[in-house]
Amino acid sequence: MNSNNSIFNEQEVLHELKHYLPSQAPLKDFIHHNTLHAFQHLKFYDGIRHASKIFGYFVSLQLEDYRSLYISTRIREDILKRIIAEKKGSEHVNEWMKNALGKKYDTSISSRIGLLRLNWKEQYRIDLDLFVHPLLFRILCSYLDQGISIWGFPVGHEGFLSSMREIEENSFTSFFKRKRAKELLLKGNCKIEDLLKILVGDKSLYKQYLYDQQFAHQGWSGMVSTVEDQPQSLLNPKKISLHDLIVFELLLEIDALDFQFEEDWLPMGSNLKNRPVELFGDVPNTELDEVLSIWQEAFEWSYYDPVLAAIQLQKKKDETVPFHKSFQVFTCIDDRELSFRRYLERIDAECETFATPGFFGVEFYFQPEHGKFYTKCCPAPVTPKYLIKETETKKKRKKEAHFSKVSHSLFRGWLVTQTLGLLSGFKLALNIFSPSSMPAMASPIAHMDKLSNLTIENKNTNHRENDLQVGFTIEEMAQRVETILTSIGLVKDFASIVYVVGHGATSINNPHYCAYDCGACGGRPGSVNARVFCVMANHPEVRALLSSRGLVIPIETQFLGALHDTTRDEITYFDENLLSAVNSANHKKNTPVFVKALDLNSKERSRRLVSIDTNLSAKKIHREILKRSVSLFEPRQELNHSTNASCFVGRRTLSKDIYLDRRSSMSSYDYRIDPEGKYLSNVMKPIAPVMGGISLEYFFSRVDNYKLGAGTKLPHNVMGLIGVANGSDGDLRSGLPSQMIEVHDPIRLLVIVEHFPEIVLGAINQLPANYEFYLNEWVRLVAVNPETREIFLFKDGSFSLYRPLTRTLGSISDAITLIESVKAAESLHIVEATKENLPVYLMN
Repeated sequence: MNSNNSIFNEQEVLHELKHYLPSQAPLKDFIHHNTLHAFQHLKFYDGIRHASKIFGYFVSLQLEDYRSLYISTRIREDILKRIIAEKKGSEHVNEWMKNALGKKYDTSISSRIGLLRLNWKEQYRIDLDLFVHPLLFRILCSYLDQGISIWGFPVGHEGFLSSMREIEENSFTSFFKRKRAKELLLKGNCKIEDLLKILVGDKSLYKQYLYDQQFAHQGWSGMVSTVEDQPQSLLNPKKISLHDLIVFELLLEIDALDFQFEEDWLPMGSNLKNRPVELFGDVPNTELDEVLSIWQEAFEWSYYDPVLAAIQLQKKKDETVPFHKSFQVFTCIDDRELSFRRYLERIDAECETFATPGFFGVEFYFQPEHGKFYTKCCPAPVTPKYLIKETETKKKRKKEAHFSKVSHSLFRGWLVTQTLGLLSGFKLALNIFSPSSMPAMASPIAHMDKLSNLTIENKNTNHRENDLQVGFTIEEMAQRVETILTSIGLVKDFASIVYVVGHGATSINNPHYCAYDCGACGGRPGSVNARVFCVMANHPEVRALLSSRGLVIPIETQFLGALHDTTRDEITYFDENLLSAVNSANHKKNTPVFVKALDLNSKERSRRLVSIDTNLSAKKIHREILKRSVSLFEPRQELNHSTNASCFVGRRTLSKDIYLDRRSSMSSYDYRIDPEGKYLSNVMKPIAPVMGGISLEYFFSRVDNYKLGAGTKLPHNVMGLIGVANGSDGDLRSGLPSQMIEVHDPIRLLVIVEHFPEIVLGAINQLPANYEFYLNEWVRLVAVNPETREIFLFKDGSFSLYRPLTRTLGSISDAITLIESVKAAESLHIVEATKENLPVYLMN
């Protein structure tokens, strides 16, 4: 970053500015990420301290919240003392305990951002934001609109600034109230530096002024920046850049000042009395910062320590697994699948479960039949080279008559309003008492017709569409199947049926619906990926190729795709008609196991849903869950990743006898198949950016739901189908709404890898971008020696032995009995709201 403020380099400033703005994509591509990614190059506590002092964010719980958690014993005294001893020395434990528990501090936050532009209010008594923002936001929303408006933006094909210029030239009215700004726009050569000279005057202040201006509406600025970098994120493409936005906003500010003062005003810099602190100057580490970091560490390790202790305290099982398995399942690594897997294993002790990222290693764009656009079905950083097309669909999509374009015309619109409009009002009222599904809801099943055909096999590499290969060759299929099966440790002892279960979520009246689907599938349901992988794994030529490489899948084994709706706890199977007679009979035997597991999973989820009595039978609760899933008036159909806290990478035996309260994601991996860690780096590739990104977005949305989160979803308006805002003229709200984070403990993700420390170190070193997460401790990492169960903590580039303070843990034989005894939270205060996050237990 250029520390010489007297030099203004426009390109450099814009590049840096884009780095600090929110990078949240439009709603259809909502993907969890580290909200403070711009500070990730710093150590965690240094990064969040800078973010707080510069931008005024709350980056941790409040001091009194930590003290309340300590009083409630959610933060352990022995853990707190050990953290202090490690940070300050054992001789200073008593001193810092007093500071942490009783010393008074000024906990108010004052930010550097906005101080320069504050001079317009102080010197000129004018609120430029009030004059400019309502008009600017409406113009941006209209320009970027993806389908809410009946009429499209009048001129949108030449770029934002060119469109504004053309509208000004050919309209009877104007966006501007005075001539100067309009003339500057129409000349077409208005540069940012020239406009800043009019507004600010002092070149050394230009950079800070632009930061102040754009962070006054960081939501819209971040969206424009994202669309500029990822134009494919809009189905209706719009050419816009942060440069164009800044130019137009500067023109509106000049016009507002001209209107208020009749051009009788001087640039801000010529009359500046107090120069603001340099925005990115040094941020000193205060005693309060030290105390807060100690509390945060103690809060996190009060959870981490018993989890790690449980790994050592659980009984080590016999490594010899019986050959016969009733069936095998692999799901996504998503934390919501943890309890589902647990109940499958409880109901059928002979089944075996695995987990892997829910795109199942097959990356592609998907085009539904009759669909105009491609849908990306793989992790956000991946750019697919393949296209899967849906053909021969059998199911017709449901439609609502009053949503038809017919209602847009004057006469027909009036007629529809008086007839179907009244009927829809009646249906809306009926939905209060008897919720039911409707075409307007987001259903994961609708992503793909289960009876359709998919163009999965490519027999001619010249078969391409828009530079994408249609389908995969046999070699490409075999490579992906081999990678997934080897990475999860499923290379022998196959069951007769292997279920590949993707996941998605039913959402209604929920703009953030993509956040509930599979992040590994680009915020889409995993149905297509599961089905594609199964076709590949069942292909005779693929199996022959795998067999030649030493991976033999028995001829009687068949892979069956499925989709788990995590909101409704329902499962849908694909291509059941392709099962052999024997496997069809086996599938019928297995189906009741899935049904019962989903019933019990609903019951476990219900303890966090206030409207449901957890003591009811599992079947009754499941029926209530189904009603909630389609209720327009329920803001929390499910809680998504709320409470996520850890991620296990290893064999199922590493965590099978630990009750983790649906707070852990799981990625299957067998070190015995991969002693040198060749596959481990690929297994670790999505853990930090995907699971760590989820954890960090929940973390920061929880500690500052106003600036880093989206606030309550109840007053949200959908703006142009790209984002949400409070009211019609507000800034876009990035981050997560409060209904998604209320019960979340803001702690960093703890990744637990079962392999020797030196192997884990080698694996994470191969991925520099991911290594940064671990090195700077935005995600915590431990390695578990698979032979001795010794635990090694990664810190400052190396692993060192960690000895848990927890010596004993409670044990349970039945999770259902446990959850029926838990009392519901009575408020949203951190202590009360998160007391439902149960301790770690050993399972008998």
